[in-house]
Amino acid sequence: MHVQIVLFDGFDPLDAVAPFEVLHAGGTASEGAVSVELVSAEGPREVISGTGGLSLHTTGTLDPSRPGVVLVPGAAGRVGAPADSTDPEVDDTQEDAIPVRLARALETELPALLKAAMEDARITVATVCGGSLVLAMAGLLPGRHATTHHLGLDLLDATGVHAVRARVVDDGDLITAAGVTSGLDLGLYLLEREVGPQIAHAVEELFAHERRGTTWRPRGLEPAAF
Repeated sequence: MHVQIVLFDGFDPLDAVAPFEVLHAGGTASEGAVSVELVSAEGPREVISGTGGLSLHTTGTLDPSRPGVVLVPGAAGRVGAPADSTDPEVDDTQEDAIPVRLARALETELPALLKAAMEDARITVATVCGGSLVLAMAGLLPGRHATTHHLGLDLLDATGVHAVRARVVDDGDLITAAGVTSGLDLGLYLLEREVGPQIAHAVEELFAHERRGTTWRPRGLEPAAF
């Protein structure tokens, strides 16, 4: 399994680094059955995150025809208006606002590349936190089941997505994870699903992290109203 983690300007570092480390460890534990790299729509470059100017270097260009997994992180930045602002419109115009950073990602080649990846049956697209919002805002998730940070669930709904309040949502070739630290759980789930529970458990023990929350799938009996 080869995993391409896609960075864009303003990305959240933990969304990317947590699954990168988990998957890299999975590659070691499986003697090379898993590989992972950082890519961007533009190719090798320094990509500045939305957290304190921290940057990571991508080593390749996102290849939407390479079998495996394409993983999209969310953005980091301000959620609400600045503390000293009373203008309700300021949230839509500030450079460091998460919605602005997500919208900027949509102005690049990223949406077209993600669309091509989602149309390839050999590829699973995964997201952490606001990564699902990138797909949803690009119009790529109508009718799909997905999750995101709890503050973005309404936006998912508004784009025609069946938003699920769960830690990880497995919708077949689309796997989404909730808030920032859920990148650890997503990475472990991908290891379990693709290379087996023994590898996932070994990495879980190495990282001293017990997976938490619900992994939701659209299967089985639907619950009756309580």
